[in-house]
Amino acid sequence: MRYTRICLLGGTGFVGRHLATALVERGCVVRVLTRRRERHRELLVLPSAQLIDVDVYNTIALKRCFEDCDAVINLVGILNEKGNDGMGFRRAHVDLTEKVIKACREAGAGRLLHMSALHADAERGPSHYLRTKGEAERRVHAAASERLRVTSFQPSVIFGPDDSFFNRFARLLRLTPLVFPLASPDSRFAPVFVGDVVAAFLAALDDRRSDGERYPLCGPRSYSLMELVEYTARTIGVRRRVIGLGPGLSRLQARLLELVPGKPMSRDNLASLSLDSVCDHNGLLDLGIEPTALETIVPQYLAGRRARGQYARLRSSARRG
Repeated sequence: MRYTRICLLGGTGFVGRHLATALVERGCVVRVLTRRRERHRELLVLPSAQLIDVDVYNTIALKRCFEDCDAVINLVGILNEKGNDGMGFRRAHVDLTEKVIKACREAGAGRLLHMSALHADAERGPSHYLRTKGEAERRVHAAASERLRVTSFQPSVIFGPDDSFFNRFARLLRLTPLVFPLASPDSRFAPVFVGDVVAAFLAALDDRRSDGERYPLCGPRSYSLMELVEYTARTIGVRRRVIGLGPGLSRLQARLLELVPGKPMSRDNLASLSLDSVCDHNGLLDLGIEPTALETIVPQYLAGRRARGQYARLRSSARRG
């Protein structure tokens, strides 16, 4: 069966915007659920995308949105919560997933693709983030039946032009003079390109062989966090000495950064970093997708930051002259 009417939760986020565009290009009608429709004009211009203002925690409203859709894709996830007790993670990951499952059953939507996280584990996850992601993934697969086919995806950190990983480190490196203190520098990642993640969703959507599968998604090689931050500094053309912090100073930095607007890091993030975000087996290969090296993509969008920075310095110098 080819699925052509898709309801997308989290469609206004980083991965969601790329996936919505790809689905439209594939000829699908894509219904994107959002709280603030007018803020997402880049999606409003897509010819077969429908942006709908809705409270996704309202099961009745979800059912209405799902009723004439072939498939539902849930990309909703948060990296930090307002408090520190895990309730924000639980609401976004577990509670919402339960409502999505219920609405799928009641509306007759027969296909559910679910975004999880690499090493998500309801019992053994070291952070609220990984435990709630694991619990949500478990509930999705427990709901699988002949009437509801499910597939989940477990990516490492995802990179791309508007990512919150390389772009965030680029901003922080510019703001930090001379020395850049880095928590958990030895944590390892296998960054995966957003285009490959989107390709994985598209490949699995109509493929019956993906029913019940959980696909870890990684790039072609792994790096320490220190290596990735140093690479970012070189790419944007700033000279910074990156100093790796030990466990105690890493916890102190995380505690302090929790107080900064936007919460650039938290103790829960630090706990997640205690597990290397690398794949034992890469699900991209199972789906026939060759993983993209970050070195072929990241310079294309970080170079713009470098150029803008050089232009700002020249303009400032001209004013002084």
